[in-house]
Amino acid sequence: MRRGLAVFLVINALIVTFLIRSVFTLLTLLVEDGSADAIHSAEIPAPQSPLIDNLPRLIPKIIHQTYINDSVPEHWRAAQRSCIDLHEDYEYKMWTDAKSRELIATEYPWFLNTFDNYSQPIQRADAIRYFVLNHFGGIYIDLDDGCNRRLDPLLAYPAWVRRTAPTGISNDAMGAIPQHPFFLMVIESLRSYNRNWHLPYITVMYSTGPLFLSVIWKKYMASGSNVGDGYGGGRVRILMMDEYNRFPWSFFSHHKGSSWHGKDARLIFWMGSHWMMLTAAGFIVAGIIGAGLWWVYGRVLLLGQRRCKQRGGYLDRLGWGRGIKLAYELAERHEV
Repeated sequence: MRRGLAVFLVINALIVTFLIRSVFTLLTLLVEDGSADAIHSAEIPAPQSPLIDNLPRLIPKIIHQTYINDSVPEHWRAAQRSCIDLHEDYEYKMWTDAKSRELIATEYPWFLNTFDNYSQPIQRADAIRYFVLNHFGGIYIDLDDGCNRRLDPLLAYPAWVRRTAPTGISNDAMGAIPQHPFFLMVIESLRSYNRNWHLPYITVMYSTGPLFLSVIWKKYMASGSNVGDGYGGGRVRILMMDEYNRFPWSFFSHHKGSSWHGKDARLIFWMGSHWMMLTAAGFIVAGIIGAGLWWVYGRVLLLGQRRCKQRGGYLDRLGWGRGIKLAYELAERHEV
C-alpha cells in the first residue's frame, strides 16, 4: 500500500509540474507590472515645452494604421483626423487589406501562407502592424485611439508598447525603430503561435493579439535582450496607463472600438471579472478529480488483491500455493 501511495503521488506531481511548466509564462504575467521599463511622467516634457526639441529622435516620423479599405467608418474618423492634424510633418500610412497582403508577399513571402490562412480577419490586422513596425519603423495606432497631443517625446525610445489591464501589454499603440530585435522576435514567433483554440476570442488573443504579444515580451525579457536605450538598443519601454489616456496631458484618447469581439469575448470578460470565484471552483474541481482518481486506484488495487487470492486458492489445490505465499510474505517484510 505504501508503494502504491508513493506511485500515485509521484504521477500526480508529474502531471501538476507539466501543467505549470506549460503555462509558466502566463503565470509570470500575473506579477509583471512593467515598472522596470516604464516611461515615467517626469521624463516626458509638457505638450508645448521647448525641452521636446532636445530629445533624441530615434523612431521615424511615420504613423501606421490599418483598415479593410480606405473608407474608414464615421465613428473613427475624428480619432483618425486628430492624429493626422497634429502630425502634419509625419508620413501617414493606411494599411488596407490589399496593401497589407502586398507587403507580406513582397517582403516576407515566408509568412504569406500563414497570413492568407488566418481564420479571423483581425489576425491579419494584428500581424501586419508588427511587420510594418519591423520594416519601416514608426508608430502604430489603432483607429479607436485618437491623438491627444503630439507624439514627439515617444520618438526618443528605440521601442515602446503600452501597459494594459489586468496584466501584460497591448498592441493598439506602439512604436519602434526599424528592425528592432523585439519586433523581429515577434514576427518570427507568429507561425508557431498560429493555433485554433476553438473560441475565436482566445484564438485571436493568443495567436496574434495582446496576449500573444505579452508572452513574447516576457520571453524577450528573459532572453537578456531588453537592454540599451540608444539607437540600436534592445530595450522596450512601457507606456503606463496614466501617460496613455487617463489625463488631458496623456498622449491618446480612446474612442469606440473592439468591433471584432463576439459572444465568446463576453464570456471571457465575465470570467475575468469573477476570477476569484473561478479559481476557488478550479481548486474544488481539482480536489474532486484527485479524490476520484485515488478511489479508482484503490478499487484497482482491491480487484488485483482479489484476483491474487483466487489464483492462490487455485494454486493451493495444486500444492504450489504455500511456497508462493511464503515468498510473498518474505518480500513484504523486505519492503517494510
